[in-house]
Amino acid sequence: MTIAKGARLELIGESAVHLLAERGMRGLTHRAVDEAAGLPLGSTSYYARTRAALLNVALARMTSMEAGEFAEAAAAGATGDEPPGLAALLPTDVDGVVDLLTGFVRDAIRDGRDQKIARYELALEATRRADLREAYDEAGRVFREAAVALVAALGARDPVRQGRVLVAWCEGVMFDSIAGAGWSTPPSREEISMGLRELLGGMLASP
Repeated sequence: MTIAKGARLELIGESAVHLLAERGMRGLTHRAVDEAAGLPLGSTSYYARTRAALLNVALARMTSMEAGEFAEAAAAGATGDEPPGLAALLPTDVDGVVDLLTGFVRDAIRDGRDQKIARYELALEATRRADLREAYDEAGRVFREAAVALVAALGARDPVRQGRVLVAWCEGVMFDSIAGAGWSTPPSREEISMGLRELLGGMLASP
């Protein structure tokens, strides 16, 4: 059966993400991706001729997966007919924001461990590759913009700075629970929710 180009690129990207999580950066090779994806040898090299191209394929697929998961979480909390675009799906009250981010962080810790480990591998590699750095930063832009929109809707005094703090808090909890010293005792959904309420309460308090 012939696989369409788009579907094959997705398969290559997902296989590369899995290999990054399982074997680290050294274990990511074109041949290994072919084997993991069940594709004929040389298939990955056809679509991503260089290592830099392969890393970008992995990053693009991982970003697409994460963006889809975030959009699904936002849509799940929306009421009425689904509005167009991610921005229209974002909640505008504290309870909604806490529910959205609690679910996203908890799902990442519980079900998205491999995906996040692969992202940490790519983040470290991006410190050594200017082309990957640019792509990695651009991939994170949608999440930072969403965070700014979330805190702005809540009345934050400095939404750009405070949106960055919100992203850093979520990223920190995920890293500590997945790859850091807290991996053996990850926070419960209730603990994540409580932490977010404390963080947002501090942000929104009158000076």
